[in-house]
Amino acid sequence: MRAPVLPVLLRRRRAAGVEPSRFHWRDLIAESTAGLLQRPARAALTALGTVLGVGSFVAVLGLTATAASQIDGRFSELSATEVSVQDVSSEYTEFENLAFPDDADQRIERLNGVQHGGVLWTVQLGKGQQVRSAPVAGSAAGTQIQVVAASAGALDAAGPSVSQGAVFNRWHDATRQRVAVIGTGMAAKLGITTLETHPAVFIGDQAFTVIGIVDDVRRKADLLLSVIVPRSTAQQIWGPPKDGAEMLVSTRIGAAQQVALEAPVALRPDHPEYLRAVPPPDPRTLRSGVSGDLGQLFLVLAAVCLFIGAVGIANTTLVAVMERTGEIGLRRALGARGRHILGQFLAESAVLGTLGGLVGTSLGVLAVVGVAMTREWTPVIQPTTVMAAPVIGLVTGLLAGLYPAWRASRIQPVEALRR
Repeated sequence: MRAPVLPVLLRRRRAAGVEPSRFHWRDLIAESTAGLLQRPARAALTALGTVLGVGSFVAVLGLTATAASQIDGRFSELSATEVSVQDVSSEYTEFENLAFPDDADQRIERLNGVQHGGVLWTVQLGKGQQVRSAPVAGSAAGTQIQVVAASAGALDAAGPSVSQGAVFNRWHDATRQRVAVIGTGMAAKLGITTLETHPAVFIGDQAFTVIGIVDDVRRKADLLLSVIVPRSTAQQIWGPPKDGAEMLVSTRIGAAQQVALEAPVALRPDHPEYLRAVPPPDPRTLRSGVSGDLGQLFLVLAAVCLFIGAVGIANTTLVAVMERTGEIGLRRALGARGRHILGQFLAESAVLGTLGGLVGTSLGVLAVVGVAMTREWTPVIQPTTVMAAPVIGLVTGLLAGLYPAWRASRIQPVEALRR
């Protein structure tokens, strides 16, 4: 068999006293630095794409972690302190109209950790009955206005913000007063602008004096679009709820899960199965879900920025190869090998990518800290993110410069010197 051509040529060159050219790593660094410093403005613009990509990567992960860390506090303030108890007695018996006892508010508030609690349900009006602000039929369309029967504890648990008047209390509920509380939107719909004239709303033929207008609630936002009347009054006029009732309970932070376990027994020790307590979801699950959704969305944007940066490095490096064809040909003629040329251009791309990664990491961290300070949050940045970002820039630069460097290494000395 014929011996390979390349080993034979190498042996002949060594026999003739011609040593193959070598490219020390110090020479590689010197040549790469010189190539970059020849055109510093172009090198800076080339690295800009990587700066934006890596900066977006760090900022996205940092802002996602920072926002996720705020969810626990916000969630605890509202949803994590809310327990709902539902009447499911219809699943067990046909003789129970309302599973909640008359003193349900007092029973639930005896539990440790409970702040307020009360029963409420939507009143099913009879055929032809409507809500209006005057005894004249048709003065305000009422077929779409919802009437809610609520105990005083339920209103307190909803956390209303009163703009005029006041909400009804336990005395109104115990004495079956015909009073009502409405939201500001409902007041505008009914044409009620002030309580100084002691306005009334008519539900069917029953008149209710409006004693309070609410402009916001912390829980049960649908109450703002309803006419709220005392539970005992509604039960006297329209009877017990036909579609079941529920209890709204506000708790202290950290007590919701325990309150949900104890509520059915505290309310109905004889038949706790008639009531089903619904605790708030685990905030850690919510946090991980939100973090995952935000992370996936913004990581795509960061990947797009990195891709644009890689294309910029590849394009600029390819242009540099074309401009430096004569230099490459001269070096090849003086003994430089193809792998030496390949290494030089790869080193230049790697340096640009690494510098872009370092600058982008710094800008990303500053962006996270700036946003957190503006929002009065605590900035959260994982150390692995900060350490990985410059490496990502390095890899991006290497991948982007791979094709231009390979093309430069394939240039033949004779062809290069002819140009």
